[in-house]
Amino acid sequence: MSTSTTSAPPPGTQDPPPKTRHGPAPVIARRGWRRALRRDWQLYSLAVLPLLFFLVFRYLPMIGNVIAFRRFEPGGSILGERWVGLRYVRMFLTDPTFWQVFRNTLWLGGLTLVFCFPIPIVLALLLNEVRRRSLKRFVQSVSYLPHFLSVVIVAGITMQMLATDGPVNHVLDRLGHDPVRFIQEPGWFRTIYVGSEIWQTAGWGTILYLAALTTIDEDLYEAARIDGASRWRQIWHVTLPGIRPTMITLLILNIGTFLAVGFEKVLLLYNPLTYPTADVVSTYLYRAGVESNSFSYAAAIGLFEAIIGLVLVTGANQLSRRTVGTSLW
Repeated sequence: MSTSTTSAPPPGTQDPPPKTRHGPAPVIARRGWRRALRRDWQLYSLAVLPLLFFLVFRYLPMIGNVIAFRRFEPGGSILGERWVGLRYVRMFLTDPTFWQVFRNTLWLGGLTLVFCFPIPIVLALLLNEVRRRSLKRFVQSVSYLPHFLSVVIVAGITMQMLATDGPVNHVLDRLGHDPVRFIQEPGWFRTIYVGSEIWQTAGWGTILYLAALTTIDEDLYEAARIDGASRWRQIWHVTLPGIRPTMITLLILNIGTFLAVGFEKVLLLYNPLTYPTADVVSTYLYRAGVESNSFSYAAAIGLFEAIIGLVLVTGANQLSRRTVGTSLW
């Protein structure tokens, strides 16, 4: 019985180990990047305007957060007059009005997430089961249409429908009920806001899920049917796992904007009578910063809101990566 042995190469003929700090590897990578830039400079130039947009309108304004720790006076220095430390942070942490506004934001954000996130998934699954193309296109067009309406139009339609002399109260009057002041009642505001948000965003949200449904392999459905799976079983074991990455991605993004409840719609729908349930952080910032000229106080609250949003999206991303293996980064 013979055994084969591998002889070592003579000294001096081995390849030198790659250098990672100051060796040729970074030089080669740099030359490859420059060569790619010279070859595809037209494609890289397309990224210039988006990068400038984010730089000018997203990153440079972050410098203004410094006035959360400095006293800002209109007409004075853009970065504030003098350093005050955590004064404005202590002010809103001890302000009972802020905590009421913060609770309202959590309520509206939570209700929006609970109802507005799953409805596009359900609508996409239902549309995916429709076999008549004409009916499917009609439902898609009708459900997409509200997305193309501005927030002002949506708020106007909502207020006209729910006015004391509006169509909804006319129906209630025909049924023998007294008119309900939907717009003036604090208890109705959350229902009105979430309902209008579902009407405006549900159809548009189905586009991403319908696109994800087209990527599922039809052989998986065929195998499930051979195994005797019903239609519900196919949806549960094939369809939902197929669109799970899209669902997780959108869920993380929605959690990241959890506290950024729609400022425009709330501002258009609420009034002083509904402040107890309608006033949110963004509208409170508008009144405190723009109307009352307390820019430093509003900047401190906005910075607090941004930090919470960053923590939420980072935590949701880490939780998703550990549980289902899907994450944004």
